[in-house]
Amino acid sequence: MAQFLFEHRVRYREADPMGIVYHAHYLDYFEVARTEALRKAGLPYKSLEDDGLFMPVVDLAISYRHPAKYDDLLEIRTRLTLSESATRVTFDYEVVRKGEKDLLVTGHVTLCFFDRKARRPIRAPERIVSLLNEFVSGENA
Repeated sequence: MAQFLFEHRVRYREADPMGIVYHAHYLDYFEVARTEALRKAGLPYKSLEDDGLFMPVVDLAISYRHPAKYDDLLEIRTRLTLSESATRVTFDYEVVRKGEKDLLVTGHVTLCFFDRKARRPIRAPERIVSLLNEFVSGENA
């Protein structure tokens, strides 16, 4: 299974007075990693919206294991899984300090494919299914 790597240096404004990353910022890190993974897969989010698709979040979870700190260079590892029905895609995340093995944070976010006009969840169009399957298999990772 292909893995997308995204690096992020913790900024001062993302840390609390103790120098520890505020918990909600991990959602932002996940979103940027997800957006860039989709771009790498050939599916920039803007093109999905231009095609009349939205991808709302339907499930998410985060487990905090160790704190990230101000000025840490983080590596956000992202893997995706397309549901068998191709109506949902789940992104799994691992956050580590670059060059280290200890997991700081793990999480997942599940999104559904949502038709903008019909205002309902749908099966992803075949072009998207194909690109996501190529990405998962490592063909365009």
